[in-house]
Amino acid sequence: MASSRGALRLEQLAFSYVSPHGDRVRAVEAIDLDVEAGEFVCLLGPSGCGKSTLLFVVAGLLAPTEGAVRLDNVPLGAVHDLYERISVVFQEHALFPWLTVRDNIEFPLRVRGWDAGRRRAQVDKFVAMVNLDRWAHKRPSELSGGMKQRVGLARALALDPELLLMDEPFGSLDAQTRSVLQEELLGLWQRAPKTVLFVTHSISEAVYLADRIVVLTSHPGQVKAVIPVKARRPRDVTSLEFNRVQREVLDLLKPEIGRGDA
Repeated sequence: MASSRGALRLEQLAFSYVSPHGDRVRAVEAIDLDVEAGEFVCLLGPSGCGKSTLLFVVAGLLAPTEGAVRLDNVPLGAVHDLYERISVVFQEHALFPWLTVRDNIEFPLRVRGWDAGRRRAQVDKFVAMVNLDRWAHKRPSELSGGMKQRVGLARALALDPELLLMDEPFGSLDAQTRSVLQEELLGLWQRAPKTVLFVTHSISEAVYLADRIVVLTSHPGQVKAVIPVKARRPRDVTSLEFNRVQREVLDLLKPEIGRGDA
């Protein structure tokens, strides 16, 4: 059963930045979106449409130029323990190269003052959950790309966040590893439901993972359509329904590719 916490609301959200030439550039604008607690939502759009920027605003790493982000109907800036309630997984795993797998997963727990026994139990749980028991004392340089992303995912989940933000976490991996990690992510999410906002360039990945797909326009990013994916999990990528949704999303994206400044 999904948690009753972690509902996300974006209200007329916009973000602008100043370019190296001094021009003000609108990255995203007028974003209205509600994500239910425990829902898995994918953001999909052409390169440069502001998907990652939007994720950083939701994470509290960038302040919106206009509009608001609400977590459980509380403005983001007023959310207590914000950085315990939200975790981010980036495309680049961002592991500390001098720390072992265990120590990387433990690091945010140590920063937040968890006692040693509680930290050890939580690390044990998530090392096992991402199938890295045999590599728990290895450093990142000794791991494959897929293993590094498992560590990053375990580190993000160890704090038991309500909202998990993922910025193309499997984008740099080979197709086989990517497929395996998609299945593992869904398994983790189904065992311990979180609200997930997942950025991807891959239509098939979005259709495989998401409850709903948010299609963004080209730069500046706006919500063009929200597509529900009603097929039951695990999803058959060869099914007529899977391919129907892929075609629907592709038809929405085609006019956006190559437009704008991206």
